[in-house]
Amino acid sequence: QVQVVESGGGLAQAGGSLRLSCEASGRTFSSVTVGWFRQAPGKAREFVAAISRGFGTTKYSDSVQGRFTISRDNAQNKAYLQMNSLKVEDTAIYYCAADTRTFPSSLSRDYDYWGQGTQVTVSS
Repeated sequence: QVQVVESGGGLAQAGGSLRLSCEASGRTFSSVTVGWFRQAPGKAREFVAAISRGFGTTKYSDSVQGRFTISRDNAQNKAYLQMNSLKVEDTAIYYCAADTRTFPSSLSRDYDYWGQGTQVTVSS
C-alpha cells in the first residue's frame, strides 16, 4: 500500500508560479512512477505530467508543455510539479498519483494510488 499526499496548492496570479509537492510512503519511493492530474469544476480529470521510476522519463500534456516541470527527489521521497506562467485555465484540484509501472503513463487508470488533491486557483 502506498500513501500519497499533495501539498503546495494555493492562490496565484496569472503569469505567476506555484510548486506542488507529492510525498509517497509505504514503498521505496524510487520504485514508483508519479503522475499529476487535475480536475476543474464541471470537467473530467485530465493528465498533466508524469515522471517514471528508474530513468525519470517525463511526459507532459500539450496544455502545460513548456510551462510546467515535473521532477523527483528520491532521497526526500518526493516529486514536484513546478508551475510557471500560470493561466486562469490552470485552476483546478491537482492530484498526485503513484504506481509501479516503469513508464510515465498519461492514463489515470494506470495509477493505483492517489492523494486527496490540492486546490490551485489562478486569478486574472
